[in-house]
Amino acid sequence: MRMFANYALGVSYLMVLLPRVLAAPHVPGCHYFPGDRQWPSLQQWQQFNLSIEGNLIAGRPLADVCHGTTYDKGECVALKANWTNSPSYFVDPVNVMSPYWLNNSCSPFTSHNASCTLGNIASYAINVSSVEDVQAGLNFAQDHNIRVQVKNTGHDFLGRSTGAGSLALWTHNLKDISFFNYSSPGYNGSAVKLGAGVQAFEVYQEAADNGLRVTGGFCPTVGITGGYVQSGGHGALEGVYGLAADNTLEFEVVTPDGRYLVASPTENEDLYWALNGGGGGTYAVVISQTTKAHPDGIVAGASLTFQNNGDNGTYWAAVEAWHKRLLVWDDLAGISNYFGITSDLFTLYSAALPDQPESAIAAQFDPFIQELEKLGLTYTYETNEQPTYYDHFAYYTPDLPYGDYPTSSTIGGRLIARDTVRDNMSGLIAAYRNITALPGYRINGIAANVTHTRVGNTPASNAVVPAWRDALYSANMDVYVAPSFPLDILREHQAQMNHNQDLLRSITPNGGTYLNEATFDNPTWKTDYFGSNYPRLLEIKKKYDPRFVLYGPASVGSEHWKVASDGRLCRADA
Repeated sequence: MRMFANYALGVSYLMVLLPRVLAAPHVPGCHYFPGDRQWPSLQQWQQFNLSIEGNLIAGRPLADVCHGTTYDKGECVALKANWTNSPSYFVDPVNVMSPYWLNNSCSPFTSHNASCTLGNIASYAINVSSVEDVQAGLNFAQDHNIRVQVKNTGHDFLGRSTGAGSLALWTHNLKDISFFNYSSPGYNGSAVKLGAGVQAFEVYQEAADNGLRVTGGFCPTVGITGGYVQSGGHGALEGVYGLAADNTLEFEVVTPDGRYLVASPTENEDLYWALNGGGGGTYAVVISQTTKAHPDGIVAGASLTFQNNGDNGTYWAAVEAWHKRLLVWDDLAGISNYFGITSDLFTLYSAALPDQPESAIAAQFDPFIQELEKLGLTYTYETNEQPTYYDHFAYYTPDLPYGDYPTSSTIGGRLIARDTVRDNMSGLIAAYRNITALPGYRINGIAANVTHTRVGNTPASNAVVPAWRDALYSANMDVYVAPSFPLDILREHQAQMNHNQDLLRSITPNGGTYLNEATFDNPTWKTDYFGSNYPRLLEIKKKYDPRFVLYGPASVGSEHWKVASDGRLCRADA
């Protein structure tokens, strides 16, 4: 499997991989596209590469080793074996994890003679190592009317980190981590400055070594500073400290017009507000994030499964009892639960109760265990206590450092309000039974109290979708697909996810959705993903990106663009 160990590619390599210019007429109102007469010449790309010290990379499909003149049997076999493993994608400058956005334009599971094209992925990427690289990339793209994308790890189901005919700003290798004491009018204490490419597994262990914890996701390979925090960000520590966006102290960014800025509660505060929850890759290119680092200590944990023994009524009665228990735990400071529901199995992957002993979490679970026994369901259950948060995370995350999170899935979601669980439990359970009756479909929930009262901030603190503050938990729906499935099957699952979201919207009419776990083509995306924040977010977008340089599906300002049939990005009013 090809790994990008040496990212600075020479001009001779670029000469081989640059697309041929076919002198096609340009489509008015659209970004230039490979094949257009106005697309930069080979010499222009070479000169640009020299100006950024050889950090330009020509886009290549991962599976090019399985096709045509670049066919390599050994590498192709290895690629097939690793096709759904996240390292294949986060170490690559242009390829992304979503099978829908890869769209089978170059698949290792088709024949050696099958077509292999870039499809939706970027034509070029800059291996960003500095502010100057970002500034140069933004300037070159705008001077030559080229679409721009920001890619960190490629954990993205909305298509924000890829795009046909684009220049990608690949921030993955900005890996600096530094702990220090931070002082500001709003916060004095331990903090950590994270380069844009730092992933959860890289900072959790280092934080523990410094006697600290940092908010981040359950999946260890997600980049903390990218779309994760910029869309809100949930994880096991949110019951204590709130969402990731509730912990940010400041950002270093480059705006589309090339300005280097610091955004904080006291400096460019409108941009700071938008970056914390208003969507990734939208307002500016983030270089680093400084976030709170909290004193570490013991963490009590638990896991649980119970099975459908063939009596659907009893099984779903237990799922309903679980929801009632979540309402009780909503008043318990600190606790969080990460669980999954299928038609025949409930799995609590992990519960966390930081700074409490094992006996405390056991006492919370005992009443629910008694209910399972009364229902006569088969179950497994354990509790434990770990000395640090990282030890807790490692205990419940197999196969570290990268974890066991296959990439071949389609995702949709909805924030499930407390009022829905209290007042319309029957409707919610009926919806879940409907969704999980579909082959392979699963509901996942992350439950913690992140109300402003619990977190200690206000709606003015950040742009997290307001519905999250009213939610008992964030639900996402996923279905895993065989990596060899054709594109029409992926499209069917995408359509089904939109239907599922519609179903949940009907019973949570005033709710919303976590942007990172949503569909890109939801017609009510403005209301669902941003709520009442959208008008202000659009004004901030216009202020810092008046030309709408940064684009992503279902992102603020995206209504000003449309994607043409050949994949090029065009103004919607052109």
